[in-house]
Amino acid sequence: MMKYFPQAFLGLLVSVPFWLTDSYMLHILITTGIFIIAAMSLNLLLGYTGQLSLGHVAFFGIGAYGSALTSLGFEITLPGGIPLGVSPKPVWFAMLVGIVAAGFTGWAIGKLAFRVRGAYFVIVSISFAEVVRLVAVNWVELTQGPMALNNIPVLRLGWGSAEVAFLRKPAFYWLVLAVGTVCYIIISRLVSSRAGRAMIALRENEPLAMSVGVDVTRYLVLATIVSAAMAGSAGALYTHYIRIVDPDIFLFVYTVTMVIMVVTGGKGTLAGPIVGGVIFGLIPELLRTMAIKPEVQWIIYGVVMVLVVYFLPMGIVPALRNWRGGQQASSTAAASGPQMEGAGK
Repeated sequence: MMKYFPQAFLGLLVSVPFWLTDSYMLHILITTGIFIIAAMSLNLLLGYTGQLSLGHVAFFGIGAYGSALTSLGFEITLPGGIPLGVSPKPVWFAMLVGIVAAGFTGWAIGKLAFRVRGAYFVIVSISFAEVVRLVAVNWVELTQGPMALNNIPVLRLGWGSAEVAFLRKPAFYWLVLAVGTVCYIIISRLVSSRAGRAMIALRENEPLAMSVGVDVTRYLVLATIVSAAMAGSAGALYTHYIRIVDPDIFLFVYTVTMVIMVVTGGKGTLAGPIVGGVIFGLIPELLRTMAIKPEVQWIIYGVVMVLVVYFLPMGIVPALRNWRGGQQASSTAAASGPQMEGAGK
């Protein structure tokens, strides 16, 4: 039965807009889904290569700004008085530009940052995110700075009467679900491939992996490119859903949110970011419906997170997996016990 659980769960998710009539709750599911995609991308680095990136929100923001600017069009003056202008492009093309821009940035940062490890890599990632935020704040001619880019167009697919506009929440919910499913499949295929096994080997014992010929930089950069591109796709979805983007998208709290989803759900597992994202994406909203004061809501949120980390240090998904394995072992032992006794007689 368990082997059909992913398909059943996906079917349940697809059906949500048919029976969930609360527009606000559907909005929460959409934003939670976007951050789950971002958390899945971070899990590829943190969970499968063991590299903690605390600047991952930079890729999210680059995807958002890249997609927004391409869809809106812009005109700037480069150093030397050279004008540069881009006319507005279709949103689907703009989203691809945002994804490619984030992936290319991941390649560049990976090539530079993976010369160092441990705390030094964390410092590099945080510094990179802060530099990108400062560029978004101060390059007013391009990004509008704190005034933000607004009136960002919505995604439209098809032509004429067959055109579908992702303006209503049910349609955008299905779009987020489709992108999340594609990202899940890509990560699943990657981690089960030769490259994925090399990444896991680097996480478990980097010197030993290097001694058997694993190219450390190559596989870490590959993981960063894929991770950054997926984070960029989440950023592109976010900007065309909210339809406004400003430098606050680079706030450190968004990276912290992704890390919480990955660690509490279970890093290095495919389902971990999804479980952690659903739980810690919905808890604040559930607490808000109970009319609890904001400061009490955050205290409860923090207590729940501490309890999960304390009692389930490997995360929720590994704990459930171990519990299920123990249950199966007990059942097997109980079934084989009478047979052994009969054989002895």
